[in-house]
Amino acid sequence: MNKSSNSKREPLITELFELCIVIPCYNEENRLNKERMFDFLNLQKNILLCYVNDGSSDNTIELLQEIKSNYPYNVEVISTPKNVGKAEAVRFGFLKCHKLFNFTKIAYLDADLATTLEECYEISHIVKDKKVFAFGSRIKKIDTNIQRKGYRFLIGRVIATFISKQLNLGVYDTQCGCKIFNAELSETIFKEKFISKWLFDVELFHRIIKLYSIEKMPEVCVEVPLKSWIDYDKSKVKITYFFKLWLDLYQIEKAYR
Repeated sequence: MNKSSNSKREPLITELFELCIVIPCYNEENRLNKERMFDFLNLQKNILLCYVNDGSSDNTIELLQEIKSNYPYNVEVISTPKNVGKAEAVRFGFLKCHKLFNFTKIAYLDADLATTLEECYEISHIVKDKKVFAFGSRIKKIDTNIQRKGYRFLIGRVIATFISKQLNLGVYDTQCGCKIFNAELSETIFKEKFISKWLFDVELFHRIIKLYSIEKMPEVCVEVPLKSWIDYDKSKVKITYFFKLWLDLYQIEKAYR
C-alpha cells in the first residue's frame, strides 16, 4: 500500500495549505478509488482532501478512515449527524475547513472523481489576484475526453439553457462538480444554507453575482473546459429529479431576485 513520506504528521491549524478539496460521500464504498487518491497525495504535499461522510449506511466511513490513516497530514474525515444531501454536505465541509485549517483556496469534487484531482488542482492555479472563482465545464471538443451518457447530455443542455437565462449570464455548465474559490469568497458564500440539495451550484452563482455584480463576473470568474470528464453511471441524482428541478429553479429565482 502506498504511503506518504509525511504520513506520521498530523495536520496543524498553523499550516497553510495551498488548496483544500471537499469531497462529499454518501454510500461511496464502491466508487471511491483509493489508488487514484494515493497517487495524487504522493505528489502533492500541500493539498488537503476533506471527505464528508454524509450519513452513509455502507462501509464508506471505514474506507475513508483507511485513507486518512495513510495520509493523516493530507486527509481529514468528518461526518454529518445524518444524511443531509449534497448541498449541505459540501457546505458542512467548507465550514469545517474554515474552522480547522488555513488555506488560500478551496474546492469541491464528486466522490467518483469524474473530474480528476489533478485537473482540479491545475484549474486552481487560475484562482489568484482578481480571479476569485474558477469552475470546470464539460465541453466536448476534438481534443478533450468528455464521456457523458447521451440522455444525460441532452437533459443537461435543456437545464443549462434555462439556468443561463435565469442568471442572465453566458455560462455553459453551472452543474459540473468541479469548482474552486479563494478562501475569502468561500467563507462568505457558504455561510447560509441552500434552497436546493442538487441545484445549489446555481445558488452559488447568484451569491457571487450579488457580491460582484453581473458586469464584473467576467473579471472575477473563469469557466475552464475540462480536458477529461467521465460519467461513471452511478449518479446519486435520479432521472426523475428532472421533473422536480423546475420547482427548485423557480424557488431559487424567487429567493435571489
